[in-house]
Amino acid sequence: MASATGMPEARNSNPGRDEDEPLLGEAGDASQKEDQGLQFNLLLNSAGILLTTQAILLLQPTHTPKQKKQGTNIHATLNMTSILALLAALVVIEYNKISTGHTHFQSPHAILGLITYILFFLQAAVGIAQYYTPAAFGGVDNAKRVYKYHRMSGYALLTLSFATVAAATQTDFNKDTLHIALWAVVVASVITLVGVLPRIKKQKLGL
Repeated sequence: MASATGMPEARNSNPGRDEDEPLLGEAGDASQKEDQGLQFNLLLNSAGILLTTQAILLLQPTHTPKQKKQGTNIHATLNMTSILALLAALVVIEYNKISTGHTHFQSPHAILGLITYILFFLQAAVGIAQYYTPAAFGGVDNAKRVYKYHRMSGYALLTLSFATVAAATQTDFNKDTLHIALWAVVVASVITLVGVLPRIKKQKLGL
């Protein structure tokens, strides 16, 4: 059938398909979902916690000066990578909240998450400063006095991060999409802490 211009009308060679339908699958399967940012947030936060755990485990057994120096450098590298992952996770979730018009810091998970992010950043800042720029504390001796508090707060922060993950199981996104059970997170957290906490050396905490 010709159009008003005399040119034949373009026909859809495959009726029933539209621009949102991929070659394989249904319409919308290959389109970006509104909650996709939440998935990236989950992956980045998981990577951050994993790197922090590995950083702790790596530093715990060191005892000679050489081991401590090497261990501390790797510990710092892993933790800084962790901080970058957590910062990216924070940017992703905030962008998602802004773009979708959702309320910020409303759920227990969101509030715990913000607190955890802030404490992670402070923990990293103090750790880097006390080892690499001890002058900020008035000298090496003063900086070393902070070590035990840095270690204590590190273990407490790791535990808090697991509590934040547990709280995430109660969010609407998890209930509607991920379906991660609270008991599974609790069990995994306990197993991880059982592997980390007994390795603590009392003398490093000044006990």
